[in-house]
This record gives sequence, structure tokens and C-alpha cells, in this order.
Amino acid sequence: MDSLQTIKQRFGIIGNNVVLNRAIEKAIQVAPTDISVLVIGESGVGKEFFPKIIHNQSARKHNAYIAVNCGAIPEGTIDSELFGHEKGAFTGATQARKGYFEVADGGTIFLDEVGELPLSTQIRLLRILESGEFMKVGSSELQKTNVRIVAATNVKLKEAVEKAKFREDLYYRLNTIQIDIPPLRERKEDINLLFRKFASDFANKYRMPHIELSPEAQNYIANYPWPGNIRQLRNFAEQVSVVEKERVISLEKIMELLPHSSTMLTVTNKKDKNSSDFMERELLFKVLLDMKKDLNDLRALTLDLIKHKDNEEFNGSTQELIQRVYQEQDEDEHDFTPSSYNLVPAANAPKPTYQPPQYDYSDDVYDVSPIEEPESLSLQDNEKEMIKLALEKHKGKRKMAADELGISERTLYRKIKQYHL
Repeated sequence: MDSLQTIKQRFGIIGNNVVLNRAIEKAIQVAPTDISVLVIGESGVGKEFFPKIIHNQSARKHNAYIAVNCGAIPEGTIDSELFGHEKGAFTGATQARKGYFEVADGGTIFLDEVGELPLSTQIRLLRILESGEFMKVGSSELQKTNVRIVAATNVKLKEAVEKAKFREDLYYRLNTIQIDIPPLRERKEDINLLFRKFASDFANKYRMPHIELSPEAQNYIANYPWPGNIRQLRNFAEQVSVVEKERVISLEKIMELLPHSSTMLTVTNKKDKNSSDFMERELLFKVLLDMKKDLNDLRALTLDLIKHKDNEEFNGSTQELIQRVYQEQDEDEHDFTPSSYNLVPAANAPKPTYQPPQYDYSDDVYDVSPIEEPESLSLQDNEKEMIKLALEKHKGKRKMAADELGISERTLYRKIKQYHL
């Protein structure tokens, strides 16, 4: 019997998640038996690998392996596909045909999306599980088959049983051994490994340079809920590899490309109680990025002012920067006053020849003191400061402050309590 790492390499399984490893080990352990196995997991998690592992590690590995997507076969023809039919059994049956259970005798059949089977077909499948017998469509002759059945579904079969959409006896026969595959959002440590693997594959496929993610972008995709799981991540890696000209992808670009929807938030909330404010945190993060840009502009302005404070004229670039900062301040805050910049009159200092258009500085002379670096760059401290500024701007009106911050009023109440504002 092959080891866990050997199985991963053979089937191209990427990741070191504990739950994923446990599922693979369980598949290896049950493979030598003929026990029926039910693989449970959301769409796109890679359920199709596990019946292959079970078949490959069993004594049936030299016989047929057939994968059947039960949801893709029309209800009127699925019995014929699975069990075969006799000539003349229905219109168009011009000759007898073998079904999958007859062809796979001695091997393994993987029934994907088994929850989509019609009730009449479920009865036939139950008979095979109990006695190994079946009848072709249009025939009265019993046939025997020796087939290992591995089923998979993203439907909650227990709920389907309660709603009488799936037979209870068939459920328990299929569910002798259950293997649960974790969704990608519960495998955060594997997400960047998978992305790099997909990016490398597409770089080789399309003969283009390999793409990389910035550290911030890596952190973002590791915490993204990925409702489409591995299939969505693979498609996203292909999209970025082909469309983007830059080979180092920034956080801003990732946030532009990944979809945001109510479905995404619903899936996230079901699995992670702390994810209810995912989108609100993302909006706050965007605002913090804008603040960082503004701080860089102000820092450049301050350094230039300090450098030229003894000159009679400011250079042209500094004048443009001052004008732009003043104009943006006027647009955002109508109650701006020069005193908010903490300008201190200096004795015998030369009078600057440039004056911002909206303000009269003819009677005073100012010396600009250096602006200190922010004491903290943590998201929590900046978030607290932003909330304080929003409340001050709107004079304590929480609803208006919440709208300004782009978060819900309920979240603002919680943040106020959290930060003791």
C-alpha cells in the first residue's frame, strides 16, 4: 500500500491540511475492502480524486473504472445507461446495449452527484448493493455483477431523505464509510500553494513568464472564502496569468478581479462566525490605503516646506502640491481652518510669496513645524482613528458616520463599544 505522500504525488493533490490528509488516509485504508464509500463535499473541492485513489489501491485496479455523472444524464435514459437495455425495449433501441454495471464487472463505478438519481433508479441501485443483481431495461432475466460502488454528492442526503427525495435504505447502504472533503476556505494554508501550482502550469501552457502575488495579495486570497473552491481558484489563476500584463500582482488588482456577492458572504458566514464583517473590513482597508497615499503626499509637502522655509519663494512643484491639498481639503471638509495645520508664527521670518487662493495670509508669517511620523501603522489603531474622525465630522450622528465609513450602523455601534469611544 502506497504512503500518503506517494498518493499525493501520483494524483497531483496539493496541500498539507490536516482534514484533507485524514480524508486521503481514510480512502487508502478502506481501499482493499469492497465496502461502499460515500464522498461528501461542496462542488469544486476535488471529490473525483478519491474514488480513483480507492480503485488504484484495491485489488480491482487492473479491472475497469467507470465514472458516471448522474446529474448529467436525462432521467428517461439513465436506467439504460447504468443497466443496459434489450433490443426493442423502447423507441430507438435498435440493438441490445450493455450498461455500465455490466461493463465494469470486477471493477469500480464512481457515481458522482448520486443525489440526483430518480427514485426508480435508486431502487435498482439498492438491489445491486444488496444482492449484486440487476435487469436490463426491457428484460426479465436477472444478471449478476461484482462491482465496487463509490458515490459522491454535494447535496445533503440526510435532508433529501427527510424530504422523501432520496431513499433512506439506499442512503445507509451507500454511507457505510463516509469521507468528508473540506472546502477550500477551511484550507487557508493550502491556497497559496495551489495558486502557485496553477500559475506555473499556465505559464508553461501559454509560454509566458510566471506570475507572482505581492505579500498583501497572498494574504488576501488566503482569507477569501472561494465559494467555487479549487475549481474557482484554478480559473482565477488562469485569468490572471493570461490577462494581466504585470507579472507581480498587487492587492488592489486582486481586489478588482475577485467577485463580491451576497452568495459569497452567505457561504462565508455559515462556516466562520468571524466572517460576518468581511466586506466591511475590506471597505475599511481600501479607505486606509487612500489615507496612506494622502499621508505620503503630506509628508512630501512637509519635507519640502522645511527644506525651503528660509527661501522667499517655493519651487513650482511644492506650490502645485499645496494647491491640490488645499483644494481637496475644501471639497471634503467645508469647516477647514488654517489653524488645523498647527502653523506657528515665527519672528523675523521671510514672508512666502505664494498664497493659497481661498485664504489670506498677508498679515501673518508662518514657520512650518515638521509633522511627526504616525505612531502606529496597525489596522486596528487606524480604524479607531477613522471612526473618531467620522463621528467628529458628523457631530456624533452615528448613522451619517456609518455611511461615511461604508459600514453598517450596527457594526459602528459594536466598534464604538469595542474602542470605548
